[in-house]
Amino acid sequence: MTVIAEIQVAPSPAGTADDPHAHVEAAIAVIQASGLRYEVGALGTTLEGDADEVWATLRAVHEAMLVAGADAGLSHIKVASVNRTMDSLTAKFR
Repeated sequence: MTVIAEIQVAPSPAGTADDPHAHVEAAIAVIQASGLRYEVGALGTTLEGDADEVWATLRAVHEAMLVAGADAGLSHIKVASVNRTMDSLTAKFR
């Protein structure tokens, strides 16, 4: 079954003095490398794919912001188990 998920990471701090969004960007890099379909949005990133791959990626994204240097972090996650795609849910509005 296809899973659609959205994740927003909220690292503390958000980044470094040189790159104020470094920890968020590290999290997005994990999604980009995952091979899953994704869209980066202003307040989160939506991804879709096989349930096991999506869940593993969500965990890796959360951990990536910590490995990148965040002292702490919170991930807001929404998950839908549906027989739809991101495109089928948003095409009407694009």
